[in-house]
Amino acid sequence: MLFDANTAAFAAVALVLTITPGNDTILVLRNAIRGGSRDGMVTSFGICAGLFVHATLSALGLSLILMHSAELFHIVKWAGAAYIVWLGVQALRDAVRGAGKIEAAGAENHDGACASRPGLSVRRRLLEGFLCNVLNPKVVIFYLAFLPQFIGPGDPVIAKSILLAGIHWCMGLSWLVFISWGVELARKQLTKSAVRRSLDAFCGVALVGLGVRLAIDAE
Repeated sequence: MLFDANTAAFAAVALVLTITPGNDTILVLRNAIRGGSRDGMVTSFGICAGLFVHATLSALGLSLILMHSAELFHIVKWAGAAYIVWLGVQALRDAVRGAGKIEAAGAENHDGACASRPGLSVRRRLLEGFLCNVLNPKVVIFYLAFLPQFIGPGDPVIAKSILLAGIHWCMGLSWLVFISWGVELARKQLTKSAVRRSLDAFCGVALVGLGVRLAIDAE
């Protein structure tokens, strides 16, 4: 039976995980500030697509390989930490170098509002979000260690895993898109040079800090 008490329990846990700020939230916030709600939403789709990768790997039994191979698990953790730190460095670079870019990229329109800066490619945003999620050790651990706890002995493993990932996908996408829209509503203020650079710096420090913490945990 796919819809049962285990499914409801997973939904409750997934909801808590979804609204807890982390790497994914910071990345969506950063990209929505830089390129508007479109970039934030595209990043959100990339992030949530990664959930099905985790669910599939867990369902196919690769969790056993990771749980029993310390070397492979550490490689995953180090790869995720390095990628998150790299994203943070990019945000810090934008904070340092972006002093005059916003004024140049967004000439004011007739009603005085600053025109939004053109977003980057859809492929790049999708890939950023996808890699941020797939290489996030916390999500790896959640799916590989906890997902099987919500699958009963008689459940079809692959179907149930995809169902649970679909529930998490709906929650995650809704929450991250909501954040993107919120940023868009405040974009007139957020795209001002001083505010934008401060937020880039904040996101950069937060991402680097999260990456370093993951690297330390990987020891």
